[in-house]
Amino acid sequence: MSPSDVTLLIVEDDRSNLESLERLFGKEGYKVLCAEGARAALDLLRKQRVHVVVTDLMMPGASGMDLLKAIKAVAPETEVVLMTAFGSIETAVEAMRAGAYDFVEKPLKRINITKTVAKAAERASLLSENRTLKQELTTLRKREIVGQSAALRQVLETAAQAAPSMASIMVLGENGTGKELLARYIHGRSSRAQGPFLAVNCAALPESIIEAELFGHEKGAFTGATAKRDGRFALARGGTLFLDEIGELSPSVQVKLLRVLQEGEYEPVGGKTTRADVRLITATNRDLDQEVRARRFREDLFFRLNVIALTMPPLRIRAGDVALLADHFLAVFAAKNGKQALTITPAAIEKLTDYAWPGNVRELENTIERAVVLARSSVIDIADLPRSIAEHERSHSELIIPIGTPLEEIERRVIRETLRMTQGDKRLTAQLLGIATRTIYRKLAEVREGPEEPEDLDPTDDRG
Repeated sequence: MSPSDVTLLIVEDDRSNLESLERLFGKEGYKVLCAEGARAALDLLRKQRVHVVVTDLMMPGASGMDLLKAIKAVAPETEVVLMTAFGSIETAVEAMRAGAYDFVEKPLKRINITKTVAKAAERASLLSENRTLKQELTTLRKREIVGQSAALRQVLETAAQAAPSMASIMVLGENGTGKELLARYIHGRSSRAQGPFLAVNCAALPESIIEAELFGHEKGAFTGATAKRDGRFALARGGTLFLDEIGELSPSVQVKLLRVLQEGEYEPVGGKTTRADVRLITATNRDLDQEVRARRFREDLFFRLNVIALTMPPLRIRAGDVALLADHFLAVFAAKNGKQALTITPAAIEKLTDYAWPGNVRELENTIERAVVLARSSVIDIADLPRSIAEHERSHSELIIPIGTPLEEIERRVIRETLRMTQGDKRLTAQLLGIATRTIYRKLAEVREGPEEPEDLDPTDDRG
């Protein structure tokens, strides 16, 4: 930062010294402001950005020490240089401990004061740049849903419509599709957006402690409970509680969760009944319909949780979003690793788009992070991708239908091909095609020897 980019504020109660310093630093090229006391200095600091303050330590009224403390409260990014007489060196050292950059002794020597101010200005510049980079990195690190594909837009539109309600929402989808991101998206558009958002991975908590983690416990409720502890339901009060991998809950915890949904209350382990004030969003990659039939998951709890079901589409059917996601992750990881802005070649994007992404968005994120870390230039190319992706051959998924094919047969072929892409997920297939789940069963059953009603048919799904 050159002197012409630095705004310098000189605070001195002696007018002759003030004018002398103003001329000195004006000749050095600084933008100079002057104040004859602490109050006037603070008024200037509140009105505009000041990089460095040079202030006398001993002044009538508020001292330089008082001004320093006020500056650190009003403009903590401003560096302060103190001018002090010989007899107050101890006070100057104390001021440095309070946040001053340095001090210079009176009578002032031009070389000392100009050198000290230049270093202070350089430090102020570095701190400002670091603060800006941290802010940009925080923004980039903020997880968001990236994509414009029809499959994703449909989910987000439904989520935005459901967000203001208090209805329980279940987010379905494969691992790595962004189920927690969707839950945060819903929370941010709900009436509870100003409240906390807490995420709990039920699969990551041992069965022996998950009840206490969710509902809390009282002191002495069990061995090792040396103090009262709030659970996630208490900590999320007024906000949203996101329970991921809900299918992993034990039967006993399922019963307590059902009570929360039915009665709006729960009991901490060893404690008294407490009102629950949370919006519940759950997620799973399991087929809970099958879990219910196998009696591993309570049917009544499933119906309570599954008021609104949203399925995050896998990345393999969001091919148009791959380039957008790649650019997003490039910016995130370049900033995180202190690298200059990176670009990616069209050839590399084509390879990424053609890949099936069994690990979905999470796998793409890891792939881009690896490429950024190992990149030897500012351009990511095919050679910077993992071999499994770089050498992957394109698999065509186009459906060719001869002219003259009956409409009913075309419908069945489209349904079958979409089912293949979704790996048999009928809910997601129905969501992508904009039809009811029962329509899929009916169309597929028409080619058999008699339609058969599926066991996992959703009786509330009457869109088709």
